[in-house]
Amino acid sequence: MAQSPPLLVSATLFAIMFALGVGLPLDGFSRWGQHRGLLLRGLIGTCLLVPMAAALLLLLPPTVALSQPARFSIALMAICPSAPLLMRKAGKQGGDRILAALLQVAAALAAIVTIPLLASGFTGIFGVEGWQVQSHHVAAQVALTQLLPLLLGLLVRRFAPRWASRLETPLDRLSNGLLLLLVLVVLWKTGPLLVTYVGANLMALPVMAALVLISLALGYGLTNRDPCLGVTLALVTSMRNPGLALLLAGIYAPEVPAVKLGILVYLLITILLSIPFLKWQRRLQA
Repeated sequence: MAQSPPLLVSATLFAIMFALGVGLPLDGFSRWGQHRGLLLRGLIGTCLLVPMAAALLLLLPPTVALSQPARFSIALMAICPSAPLLMRKAGKQGGDRILAALLQVAAALAAIVTIPLLASGFTGIFGVEGWQVQSHHVAAQVALTQLLPLLLGLLVRRFAPRWASRLETPLDRLSNGLLLLLVLVVLWKTGPLLVTYVGANLMALPVMAALVLISLALGYGLTNRDPCLGVTLALVTSMRNPGLALLLAGIYAPEVPAVKLGILVYLLITILLSIPFLKWQRRLQA
């Protein structure tokens, strides 16, 4: 079966990370000193604690019966740090937009090291066959699709601030549009299998939901219960990077479309479970 075009996946990730770099005010980096401890806790939460929680969930006896594609999709979403488009979402939901952006920058840098190590760790722990993860290949993909466009965007913000201000909104819209297009293309290519996938992987749905809830709780618990900071870290920790997960799925499991379906199902569950959490936070802030 035809898969989503690799060029579209790469272009989407590139546009998202470039928009993040262009949209981050340079004076926002001063927040590193103000929130050093909080940023470090957020980085540990999104890059290490969530993957560890996923590994523990997948080691529980009830999850042994999960299909290999379902385990792949959960593992991929767990090891791919938070979605770059959350910078504006955090601000709209009562969170700290700049803090969210700084966490995205830190996660993109850390991902070059953490994703290859975690991918190799998951492969070894669960005895995955037919998925030979090469750490240097993963690191190269992460650097090319996340770090390079991020640095280019920061350079535009540094040396052409007027252009950066003009491009910020159009780039955000382009990034959102490409991500939506990517999801639609994957659904169109694999849509006929979606109902079959859900029916065959009913046990995977509560596992995905449990991991999302744990991620929200981890992010919220890493703060001092300040509602603004709580929303920011909870969103950053729970929202994984579907674009990067789809890219890795296309590289390491190209003949298993169910992995991509699992990634989309995980993304949908994350969005649905974040709605009551955000409503609760809005009531607290009101």
